[in-house]
Amino acid sequence: MKRPETIHVDKPWGCFEQFVLNTTCTVKILTCKPGQKLSLQKHAQRDELWIAMDDGVVVELDGERHFPAKGQEIWLPKGSVHRLSCDKSALEAVRVLEISLGQFDENDIERLEDNYGRVN
Repeated sequence: MKRPETIHVDKPWGCFEQFVLNTTCTVKILTCKPGQKLSLQKHAQRDELWIAMDDGVVVELDGERHFPAKGQEIWLPKGSVHRLSCDKSALEAVRVLEISLGQFDENDIERLEDNYGRVN
């Protein structure tokens, strides 16, 4: 699946950002505590669009580290190796809005590295 276009619409009261339209998707907010990180993982059945909700988000994507600003989007295509983390020097947890596109199944997580003993 190709990345859906984000649409910005101005309104008299402000504006809105539209990320998907009439698409089957699963939406979550991921919260990562200071000094913690999710498993290094990939998915065979879904793409993901992550939107940083806080400054301080760190995203590893196919071996490169990204530091998205609040509101910045990161596209994680199916099969890409990725992880979310929060720097240990951060004072608060960071959040990412995750929009999963495709067949969503928690068993579709292939963990390559994990600090909590959950490697497949």
